[in-house]
Amino acid sequence: MNRATSIDGSAAPAAMPAAAEFDFTPEDFETIAAALYTDAGIHLPKTKSALVYSRLGKRLRQLGLESFRDYCALIGSDAGAEERGRMLDALTTNVTRFFREPHHFDHLKSRLLPPLVAAVRKGGRIRIWSAGCSTGQEPYSIALTVLGLIPEAASLDIRILATDINANVVKTGAGGIYPQEEIDEIPADMKRRWLLPVNVGGERRFRFDDAVRRLISFRPLNLMDKWPMRGPFQAIFCRNVAIYFDEKTQGQVWSRMVPLLAQEGMLYIGHSERVSGPAARRFAAEGTTSYRLRAGETA
Repeated sequence: MNRATSIDGSAAPAAMPAAAEFDFTPEDFETIAAALYTDAGIHLPKTKSALVYSRLGKRLRQLGLESFRDYCALIGSDAGAEERGRMLDALTTNVTRFFREPHHFDHLKSRLLPPLVAAVRKGGRIRIWSAGCSTGQEPYSIALTVLGLIPEAASLDIRILATDINANVVKTGAGGIYPQEEIDEIPADMKRRWLLPVNVGGERRFRFDDAVRRLISFRPLNLMDKWPMRGPFQAIFCRNVAIYFDEKTQGQVWSRMVPLLAQEGMLYIGHSERVSGPAARRFAAEGTTSYRLRAGETA
């Protein structure tokens, strides 16, 4: 999610169609909202009812269903497990770009990484997690930042974990191929060094060099499920993800990240987010929406 994957956040909901194709009751909305919260921790406010109708109406047509009541019955059944995943994909939107919120990458380059360079060149390790990686722009931006300081990074023990709840966007990220308009935010010198032109279906696109791709491992992961990784991570990017959770879930996510961070590791979050709950006391703000785990803090 980073935009990552998120509920579309328009300021005002679109009006429901005057002559609705499908019956859609408040009870239907509540059933769908409850399923989304249970599966992904995403809070769906009532103001998004028109968005739900528009996005899922397409699913009803594809499935040949006549009402949202039928759809709710499907996602509530054992046979509807796969459709619940498709519902999640339909109701979430990937909003991201390379080097989004650039101050975080500036901090990574100037404050976090420099003290680690000598150690990693002597056999140490660096681990960074992009939680909510969407189609890959964030982890590739991290990788390019690392390569800017450590050009031989792919040959050292440096790895970036990139995860997202949406398996389709994870697959796109793993492919590492983007159109011209999506790479405009990448500095020209980086594009020349790390991106290669490729032909995809007759269209000119750009693929990241293997030295960049080797730094990143893409994996699907629902933040509400068990986390298989152990860390420690020197940095976790979880930006514009928690804003779509309610306060309780936000606090749980931050608390689960604390034991995965290395001593004095960094947590980077979105511009409209804040670290809340019991984990808040464990972090010290260091720049805009950049938080360092306090020295001596333990799980």
